[in-house]
Amino acid sequence: MIEFNDSNFDADVMQSDLPVLVEFGATWCGPCQQQLPILEEISKEWEGKLKVGKVDVDTSSATAQKFRVMSVPQLFVFQGGEQKLRLTGFTPRADLENQLKELVG
Repeated sequence: MIEFNDSNFDADVMQSDLPVLVEFGATWCGPCQQQLPILEEISKEWEGKLKVGKVDVDTSSATAQKFRVMSVPQLFVFQGGEQKLRLTGFTPRADLENQLKELVG
Protein backbone atom coordinates (compact mmCIF):
# COMPACT_ATOMS: atom_id res chain seq x y z
CA MET A 1 0.00 0.00 0.00
CA ILE A 2 1.24 3.47 -0.88
CA GLU A 3 1.82 6.17 1.74
CA PHE A 4 0.37 9.40 0.40
CA ASN A 5 1.22 12.73 2.02
CA ASP A 6 1.00 16.46 1.48
CA SER A 7 3.97 16.47 -0.89
CA ASN A 8 3.07 13.53 -3.17
CA PHE A 9 -0.74 13.54 -3.12
CA ASP A 10 -1.31 15.63 -6.26
CA ALA A 11 1.21 13.70 -8.38
CA ASP A 12 0.38 10.21 -7.10
CA VAL A 13 -3.39 10.53 -6.70
CA MET A 14 -4.87 13.44 -8.62
CA GLN A 15 -2.67 12.89 -11.71
CA SER A 16 -2.78 9.09 -11.64
CA ASP A 17 -3.70 7.19 -14.79
CA LEU A 18 -5.37 4.55 -12.60
CA PRO A 19 -8.26 5.11 -10.19
CA VAL A 20 -6.95 5.57 -6.63
CA LEU A 21 -8.51 4.33 -3.39
CA VAL A 22 -7.31 6.47 -0.49
CA GLU A 23 -7.90 5.89 3.21
CA PHE A 24 -7.63 8.95 5.40
CA GLY A 25 -6.83 7.63 8.86
CA ALA A 26 -4.58 7.79 11.89
CA THR A 27 -2.44 5.41 13.92
CA TRP A 28 -4.57 6.03 17.03
CA CYS A 29 -7.83 5.16 15.25
CA GLY A 30 -9.11 1.64 15.99
CA PRO A 31 -11.49 1.39 13.00
CA CYS A 32 -8.65 2.63 10.76
CA GLN A 33 -6.46 -0.22 11.94
CA GLN A 34 -9.31 -2.66 11.22
CA GLN A 35 -9.68 -1.22 7.71
CA LEU A 36 -6.00 -1.62 6.78
CA PRO A 37 -5.91 -5.42 6.24
CA ILE A 38 -8.90 -5.12 3.91
CA LEU A 39 -7.17 -2.36 1.95
CA GLU A 40 -3.96 -4.37 1.73
CA GLU A 41 -5.87 -7.35 0.28
CA ILE A 42 -7.70 -5.13 -2.22
CA SER A 43 -4.37 -3.55 -3.19
CA LYS A 44 -2.99 -6.97 -4.15
CA GLU A 45 -6.14 -8.28 -5.83
CA TRP A 46 -6.80 -5.12 -7.86
CA GLU A 47 -3.16 -4.52 -8.84
CA GLY A 48 -2.95 -2.96 -12.28
CA LYS A 49 -6.56 -1.72 -12.10
CA LEU A 50 -6.48 0.39 -8.93
CA LYS A 51 -3.89 2.12 -6.75
CA VAL A 52 -4.48 1.83 -3.01
CA GLY A 53 -2.93 3.98 -0.34
CA LYS A 54 -3.41 5.88 2.87
CA VAL A 55 -2.98 9.36 4.26
CA ASP A 56 -2.15 9.91 7.92
CA VAL A 57 -4.29 12.91 8.87
CA ASP A 58 -1.89 13.86 11.68
CA THR A 59 1.18 14.17 9.45
CA SER A 60 -0.61 15.34 6.27
CA SER A 61 -3.11 17.78 7.69
CA ALA A 62 -3.12 20.06 4.63
CA THR A 63 -4.42 17.24 2.42
CA ALA A 64 -6.95 16.18 5.05
CA GLN A 65 -8.21 19.77 5.31
CA LYS A 66 -8.40 20.13 1.53
CA PHE A 67 -10.89 17.25 1.41
CA ARG A 68 -12.67 18.28 4.63
CA VAL A 69 -11.82 15.09 6.48
CA MET A 70 -13.37 15.63 9.92
CA SER A 71 -13.52 12.02 11.12
CA VAL A 72 -11.58 8.88 10.33
CA PRO A 73 -11.50 6.51 8.63
CA GLN A 74 -12.73 8.01 5.41
CA LEU A 75 -12.29 6.25 2.10
CA PHE A 76 -12.15 8.15 -1.16
CA VAL A 77 -11.87 7.01 -4.75
CA PHE A 78 -10.31 9.48 -7.16
CA GLN A 79 -10.43 8.95 -10.89
CA GLY A 80 -9.10 11.35 -13.51
CA GLY A 81 -8.37 13.93 -10.82
CA GLU A 82 -11.94 13.90 -9.52
CA GLN A 83 -13.45 12.54 -6.34
CA LYS A 84 -15.85 9.75 -7.33
CA LEU A 85 -16.64 8.18 -3.95
CA ARG A 86 -16.49 9.06 -0.25
CA LEU A 87 -17.27 6.58 2.53
CA THR A 88 -17.11 7.49 6.21
CA GLY A 89 -16.35 4.98 8.96
CA PHE A 90 -15.24 1.38 8.77
CA THR A 91 -16.42 -0.17 5.51
CA PRO A 92 -16.80 -3.97 5.29
CA ARG A 93 -14.90 -5.58 2.45
CA ALA A 94 -17.98 -6.73 0.51
CA ASP A 95 -19.49 -3.24 0.61
CA LEU A 96 -16.24 -1.64 -0.51
CA GLU A 97 -15.72 -4.12 -3.34
CA ASN A 98 -19.28 -3.59 -4.59
CA GLN A 99 -18.65 0.17 -4.74
CA LEU A 100 -15.32 -0.37 -6.51
CA LYS A 101 -16.85 -2.72 -9.09
CA GLU A 102 -19.40 -0.04 -9.99
CA LEU A 103 -16.69 2.62 -10.40
CA VAL A 104 -13.74 0.70 -11.76
CA GLY A 105 -15.28 -2.43 -13.24
